[in-house]
Amino acid sequence: MSDLDRQIEQLKRCQPLKEFEVKALCLKAMEILVEESNVQRVDAPVVICGDIHGQFYDMKELFKVAGDSPKTNYLFLGDFVDRGFHSVETFLLLLALKVRYPDRITLIRGNHESREITLVYGFYDECLRKYGSVNVWRYCTDIFDYLSISALVENKIFCVHGGLSPTITTLDQVYKILGMRIFVLCFGLKMIGSSSNFQIWAIDRRQDVPHEGSMSDLLWSDPDDVAEWGVSPRGAGFVFGSSAVASFNHTNNISLICRAHQLVMEGYKWMFNKQLVTIWSAPNYCYRCGNVASVLELNENLETKFHFFTAAPQDSRVTSAKKQLPDYFF
Repeated sequence: MSDLDRQIEQLKRCQPLKEFEVKALCLKAMEILVEESNVQRVDAPVVICGDIHGQFYDMKELFKVAGDSPKTNYLFLGDFVDRGFHSVETFLLLLALKVRYPDRITLIRGNHESREITLVYGFYDECLRKYGSVNVWRYCTDIFDYLSISALVENKIFCVHGGLSPTITTLDQVYKILGMRIFVLCFGLKMIGSSSNFQIWAIDRRQDVPHEGSMSDLLWSDPDDVAEWGVSPRGAGFVFGSSAVASFNHTNNISLICRAHQLVMEGYKWMFNKQLVTIWSAPNYCYRCGNVASVLELNENLETKFHFFTAAPQDSRVTSAKKQLPDYFF
């Protein structure tokens, strides 16, 4: 058994890696993620998963209903960390699976894959508590900068954590987010990674999630019952309506926008004549919301099937769900 396989088995038991192992794993992951695009292409069949939020034992229930990696091809839509008890083990397991099976699991960035957000909502504190230093938090948040912003399944289904941006009408604009400015700045700078090719896409998203702009919108926006665009109550991104979705889908010849980001009590929610779907994959969110969770399976013909699951039984958890949680805003 290789060191990586041993680490995967260890993480599956919810046992964190040593600090030096986390550093090495993140460096290996960086070499893979730096090659991925802002719009990462994904083949069907695939299972698409919404927010996990550090609910490790509930993620194990997800794998039970949808299949183990690499047998099942997975696409995770971000928000791996914060709020749950086991953000460290959750993110590192998914990252280790990405390194071990890079073509069978795709990880894109959520709004919680951010240094600023994780300082407030639990991941920073968890790393400090479990390792006695902030080094693991730094290794992981550096990797956040390399995660793709979105994914495209068979050129027909656009997958993103949050939603749309009023500054983006075409997928080509997502590929080129900040590209021209970064291109100018990067002359004479040392290239990232081992490849001799110019890694324009890796450099252009290699930053913490900004407070505003197109990248922020993709990770923070929500669909709503508005004509086209509106102010978001989250303080970042926008709310967008059916006409914005219809226009984006028509312009880009896509059939569906698949996103996460919002708690859905039934596990999923269709909107706008099934032109958009929200998927939620954290059952009994924050160990108190009582919701079910789901993942979306797309077969070779892009036909949809939802798999539902509930929270893991209490006797299967090492950590008691009765532990007091901070009163975070959803």
